[in-house]
Amino acid sequence: MSRDDDLVALVGSRICHDLVSPLGAIGNGVELMTLTGGEETPELDLVQESLANARARIRFFRIAFGAAPPEAVVRRAELAEALAAGERRAALDWPLPDHLPRMEAKLALLALACLDAAMPFGGTVRVTTSECLEITGTAERLRLDEAAWRLLDTPHAPATPDTVQFALLPRAAAAAGRTLGITRDPGRIRMRL
Repeated sequence: MSRDDDLVALVGSRICHDLVSPLGAIGNGVELMTLTGGEETPELDLVQESLANARARIRFFRIAFGAAPPEAVVRRAELAEALAAGERRAALDWPLPDHLPRMEAKLALLALACLDAAMPFGGTVRVTTSECLEITGTAERLRLDEAAWRLLDTPHAPATPDTVQFALLPRAAAAAGRTLGITRDPGRIRMRL
């Protein structure tokens, strides 16, 4: 991994780390409101739901865009929370292991983010980790932004905020000593790492 890639990952980790404290304070405030006899209202429910989604997204971003030291692992509960982020429209079929090397979790979440962009109308994403990391998305209807998918072959091409996962996935794969293979068929995308 290049020095620039290391810095990008460290910035991602720092931003996520700095956002966790204010979210925790909001959570504590909501809990105190409910403990002091505050009425359960639709507004309070919305705040709690938004807080849970924000925490899940931060967890997802920390794993996908943050630093992944070789010795670090991600526990099942942490990965499950990260996967609970609310933007995914496709069903996820992934029997989560008790723990996963952080770099492998990073690769999986970056690949999932790529597939999420291609599957806005739903479908199924299956993740297996037996021989290699394999992520397969199937859907009746895919929406492929060809410029974004080309970033997987040319990671140093300019990316946009909504396509950054496409630029980072091949870099992370190279840093992990893995080769990214992609097969695209009508209604299916398979990524092997």
